[in-house]
Amino acid sequence: MKNNLRLVVNNIQDKKIENKHFFEKDELKVILDLYAKMVSEGSWKDYGLNISSKQVGFSVFKNTAENELYKICKNFKPKNKNLKYLITDTNGNILKNSFDLSELLKNTNWKKL
Repeated sequence: MKNNLRLVVNNIQDKKIENKHFFEKDELKVILDLYAKMVSEGSWKDYGLNISSKQVGFSVFKNTAENELYKICKNFKPKNKNLKYLITDTNGNILKNSFDLSELLKNTNWKKL
């Protein structure tokens, strides 16, 4: 069996690494800080990550056995700059959107959403 795994450390010149789509470190920190706050309040219980070639999503759950409450998404090639970051509901309907993740999460009232 051929092993296709390879370790790359601090190699930002590699084009494959630059094209890899995920949340950046500062974006993930903002999301995880919000997640920790909501878990401590008892509003959220679990999370999951969805990764595709078009977007990455951080889904939050009230219980692990239920559908996601919300998904915080980052679009890689948005049609409009305000569609870069989205908050969607269980059905995929866009609840809020912005070009700035920190502002989007800070200005969202999660209890009324």
